[in-house]
Amino acid sequence: MKLNPVGSNQTEIEYADGVTVLYSYKTPVAVFVPGKGALCTSRKYSMTTSRHVNKAVERWGSSRTNVDQGIVDQYAERQAAA
Repeated sequence: MKLNPVGSNQTEIEYADGVTVLYSYKTPVAVFVPGKGALCTSRKYSMTTSRHVNKAVERWGSSRTNVDQGIVDQYAERQAAA
């Protein structure tokens, strides 16, 4: 596991299997999954959080799929438990 502060109030946690979870403030809002691309929450947060997600997708150089917040949470919880 590798903790990467990527900007003000945004952090990525990269796991050994290549999955990367983006946290905006303390909330997981997007996850990069190898072979699937960027899975981003469809829940509306602040404009700042939206910018965090957009910059992460750009940084990851990935396609983007909007998903339910629960899916992002599941990846974050599963990775943290591993």
